Order: sequence, then C-alpha cells, then structure tokens
Amino acid sequence: MSENFKTIRELADELGVSKKKIHYQVSKLDSNLIQRLDGTIYLGKSAISKIKSNMGYSKMSISDTLDIQNRHVLDSGLDTEKNKLINEKSEQISYLKEQLNKKDGQLAIKDEQIKSLVEIQNQTQNLLDQQQRLALQDKKLLEEYKSEIQSLKALTTEDNKAHAEEQSEDANISVKDKSKRWWRFGK
Repeated sequence: MSENFKTIRELADELGVSKKKIHYQVSKLDSNLIQRLDGTIYLGKSAISKIKSNMGYSKMSISDTLDIQNRHVLDSGLDTEKNKLINEKSEQISYLKEQLNKKDGQLAIKDEQIKSLVEIQNQTQNLLDQQQRLALQDKKLLEEYKSEIQSLKALTTEDNKAHAEEQSEDANISVKDKSKRWWRFGK
C-alpha cells in the first residue's frame, strides 16, 4: 500500500518479536484502526503507535530503536546468507545426484560390455579347444598315414626284391638255356 501502512510481519520484524505477539496486540485494537485488503491486515501509524505503547516500545530511546532495526537488518542478512548457502548446497546436491545418475548409467553400459566380452572370450576359448582337438586328430591321422606309407613302401620293396629275384632267376635260366643251346650247336 503506502509507506504509512505496515503488515503484521513487517511490524514483527521491525520490533524483533513474533507475529503471534503482534496478532494478539491487533486483536485488542479497534477495527477502524485496521485495514484489510485481499486477506492481508495493514496497520496505520496510529495502530502501530498503540501496539508499540502496549508492548512498552514507546519508552525506548532512539538508540534502542536503531538497535532493533540493526538486529532486524542483521537477521535478514543472516537469513539471506542462509538462503544463499541453502540454495548453493541444494544446487550442489542436485548436481551430484545428476552425476551419480550418469555414473550409474555408464556403469550399466560397462557391465553390459563386460558381459559381452566375457561371452566372446568363452566362445574364443571354445574355438581354441576345438582347434586343438582337430590338430591332435590331424596329427594322429598323419601318423597313421605315415605308418601305412612305410608299410606300403616295405611291401613294395619286398615285392620289388621278389620281382627282381624272379627276374634275375629268369635271366639266369634263360642264360643257362642259351648257354646250353649254344654248346649243343657247337658239339
């Protein structure tokens, strides 16, 4: 409204008392000293001076009034500082919560990546095991083939020897036959 009117809260802050005390003093006043607007009670100069006199504030010196006002300014300054600190702390807390949520999301992603890497590692290990088994089977087959080849070589060398012996015997027989024949013609 105007500078001549104060609300109950403003007067309580100025005097450094609770709003309840001011409400009690307002209830003692005549209704013509009080103005109401949109549910808010406004007190004029005369209402304020009556309340102050009823509470013993009229006897205060100017220095006492200044002390009260300074206390009010200090309290409001402290309230402002408290509010700033509270706001800063709540901002820090919300920032930290946000960071924790991000980290939780990143951890979930990393867990999934680790899980897939472990699966890949298991598959790779299975493939290596299969490859080792196949290599062992190949080695056994090669050894079997080598032994078969050696046995076949042995058979072929024996066959070749037998065949060579037969040929040499046949050759000896034919040479003997020829020699016998030649001698026959010469006799």
